[in-house]
Amino acid sequence: MRTYTLVMLIAAAVTFITTPMARHTARYIHAITPVRARDVHTTPIPRLGGLAMLAGFVVAILLAWQIPFLSEVFSENRQIIGVLAAAAWVVVLGMADDLWDIDWWAKLGGQIIAGLILASFGVVLVTFPVMGLTVGSTRLSAIMTIFVVVAMINAVNFVDGLDGLAAGMIAIGGSAFFLYAYLLTRASSPENFSSLATAILAALVGACVGFLPHNFHPARIFMGDTGAMLLGLLIAAPTIILTGNIDPARVTVTQSLPVFLPLVLPLAVLALPIIDMTFAVIRRTLAGHSPFHPDRGHIHHRLIDLGHSHRGAVLIMYAWTVVVSSTFVLMAVIPVQWALAVGAVLSVIAYLVTRRTPLLRMVARGSTQSPATKP
Repeated sequence: MRTYTLVMLIAAAVTFITTPMARHTARYIHAITPVRARDVHTTPIPRLGGLAMLAGFVVAILLAWQIPFLSEVFSENRQIIGVLAAAAWVVVLGMADDLWDIDWWAKLGGQIIAGLILASFGVVLVTFPVMGLTVGSTRLSAIMTIFVVVAMINAVNFVDGLDGLAAGMIAIGGSAFFLYAYLLTRASSPENFSSLATAILAALVGACVGFLPHNFHPARIFMGDTGAMLLGLLIAAPTIILTGNIDPARVTVTQSLPVFLPLVLPLAVLALPIIDMTFAVIRRTLAGHSPFHPDRGHIHHRLIDLGHSHRGAVLIMYAWTVVVSSTFVLMAVIPVQWALAVGAVLSVIAYLVTRRTPLLRMVARGSTQSPATKP
């Protein structure tokens, strides 16, 4: 765990230090987000924060490569080369979109290429830990890999609408996925529990944490498509790597450890963005627009319309991410029924906070603004 913590800290430090450089670069090349009708920010903000996040991730991975605990995982596994290459590719793609606002079909094609890059280096869905299912076709494995990559990239991209929202949600969800991957790998291979997926997640979480001080409201820089596509890819890659790499027969923990969670957990963590993305595609298609046509109908916009402040809406989304993430991680350490019970209690609390906080704020505001009347 100390090794992974070091990887996380390195990624956070490098990202934090290089983010001002990314901000100055964005200003220099005019990669600025203007104020649009659907936006909640009131001044133009530089984007390209994904450049700093890529720097933090790459430096952390390269240094982890030199650590004895992880060096064997990297040196004997070409998958990490595929992850680094795909990460660099989506950053280039995102940067092009941040600069020139490329067409949706070009972005989709670029995301498919990212999935192909991963697949060509062995990052593919081959087996499933549910009932020992195996994908018998190499082509089908590649198609399923591409589907996961494209879905997760767009889920993160769709939710990146408020200061600190995407980075914070991925930091929380990535931390939960990291902890689960660590526990699962340690349970299935107690003699050697170093894991490429866990190392990637540690670097990903560190990059998000290092970026948040610059991106939380009021943001001084946005991650842009450069960062959103990168985060989506980096949450998809360990999902694909870990899924099928664990033999359920070797998992011998006394608790009911659900071996299907490597695939379900990241999807659950991104449940809100995925639901938001699904309804956005339906909404835009019915309106005759492109599925990638921006609007102001996302969940985070609706939270603001309910009366939450900018920060309040972000914290609400964080809270729901914690609820989902903690519930699934608890399934790895306690009986499933108890984990679901805890999740239900947390969900009720989160729902009450979501619905009641704006009402209480309105009541408090009304009581302070209403003049006192004398009988």
